Amino acid sequence: MNDGPLIVQSDKTLLLEVDHERAAEARRAIAPFAELERSPEHIHTYRLTPLGLWNARAAGHDAEQVIDTLLAFSRYAVPHSLLVDIAETMDRYGRLRLEKHPVHGLVLATTDRAVFTEVIRSKKVAGMLGEMLDEDTVSVHPSQRGNLKQALLKLGWPAEDFAGYVDGEAHAIALVEDGWQLRDYQKQAAESFWHGGSGVVVLPCGAGKTIVGAAAMAHAQATTLILVTNTVSARQWKAELLKRTTLTEEEIGEYSGARKEIRPVTIATYQVLTLRRKGVYPHLELLDARDWGLVVYDEVHLLPAPIFRMTADLQARRRIGLTATLIREDGREGDVFSLIGPKRFDAPWKDIEAQGWIAPADCVEVRVTLPEGERLAYATADADERYRLAACTPAKTTVAEQLVAQHLGEPTLVIGQYLDQLDELGEHLGAPVIKGETSVKERQELFAAFREGEIDLLVVSKVANFSIDLPEAAVAIQVSGSFGSRQEEAQRLGRLLRPKADGRTARFYTIVARDTVDADFAQNRQRFLAEQGYAYRILDAADIGKVVD
Repeated sequence: MNDGPLIVQSDKTLLLEVDHERAAEARRAIAPFAELERSPEHIHTYRLTPLGLWNARAAGHDAEQVIDTLLAFSRYAVPHSLLVDIAETMDRYGRLRLEKHPVHGLVLATTDRAVFTEVIRSKKVAGMLGEMLDEDTVSVHPSQRGNLKQALLKLGWPAEDFAGYVDGEAHAIALVEDGWQLRDYQKQAAESFWHGGSGVVVLPCGAGKTIVGAAAMAHAQATTLILVTNTVSARQWKAELLKRTTLTEEEIGEYSGARKEIRPVTIATYQVLTLRRKGVYPHLELLDARDWGLVVYDEVHLLPAPIFRMTADLQARRRIGLTATLIREDGREGDVFSLIGPKRFDAPWKDIEAQGWIAPADCVEVRVTLPEGERLAYATADADERYRLAACTPAKTTVAEQLVAQHLGEPTLVIGQYLDQLDELGEHLGAPVIKGETSVKERQELFAAFREGEIDLLVVSKVANFSIDLPEAAVAIQVSGSFGSRQEEAQRLGRLLRPKADGRTARFYTIVARDTVDADFAQNRQRFLAEQGYAYRILDAADIGKVVD
């Protein structure tokens, strides 16, 4: 027994003592392979999963390193059965390999004939395979490369893809480091992706994921298709590429609801690509419009199902996914792993903060109590209506007004899920409201006014969760959200993390109705940020005057 901060259990859970002097060190060490499940005050619970271990393996961590980490930080003896399980799970990755054959093209090969025999006999796989070439190799039609990787992952035998990539149509792209330069972690992220050929880069909001994308494009020197969440994001990408690279206005096209331009670098929105008419997706032909050398997926954790299906056909193209968190509430992280690629680079948020590249943040949960009449209405409501009743209580409007007054003059975002609640807040606060129906032109004007300091308060819906560049935003007040979405919580805090000119700490408030599902969802939403080392202070609404030191 030693005095480590970690208790490692045979059910694959890791218990981390938050107040231990080595807790932060241990959290960083286990982050590449363990996922946080629960984060109450004193003991955080992590879990080892096959996907987490395979991601670590693909990123260059071997079983010996994982086991050494657990032994170094564990307070008690680590169960031997768990150590064996970790080694065997990680060893599953790469026993099957997709390779290029000089005569037969794409093949599935193995270093383990028994495993090979097992998977080729599977009904889920058999239809994707062609001719047996020898006892260890079978041909695969190129169109099945993505589908096969998905199927093998679900069978528990993830294939390592060595089949290579087409170069695509060449196009000169270089970074223009005029008054700036790639940060070390951005350079490392782009190089990690390039050496792997495809995969995901995970960086905190505000850490410059767009620049990593530009660096990847400079490596590829090829025509590039960039997929983004919305038109505002598309135009921000274009502005950043014009500023950071040798690309000109004529070389960058926008493919959105408003424009249909196909250029050597084309930025398309997920919405337009997934627009469905009479059972077909008319804009997916964009994928065949050019011989793309690189496909960039911005906010890759948001990929809609049609983009996954389309990506299964793009396996010969180099692909990079950019995100602040790989968490998907629909559980499709495995599809990101198999179709976009494994996690190639992941920088803990607190490490980037310590380097001064993102702002420190103070996270505060302010709890309100429903009045008696609202409590009775909540108690008798249907289950699917309870969250709305709790999330939209007028008590939250009162607290939001107090917090806005407390931070008067500081650039502040009030963020929520329900449009009627946001309209009411906008009216009470005398602030503009940005929601789905707000035109792109009006959104851009309001965001520009906020950036320039002409206005210092905006009420925004989930349209502002992603890819919106508001560097001086210093305060966010969250009144409601997408139920228990961890990635949304991370994105909303991310609106505040660009370093402030005066170096001040960002403030992230979440107003929660106690004794309701709102409180349960809030706890789940906070899990990812707790994993990154952020702690939430909990205050009663009556004590909000004590929030600011």
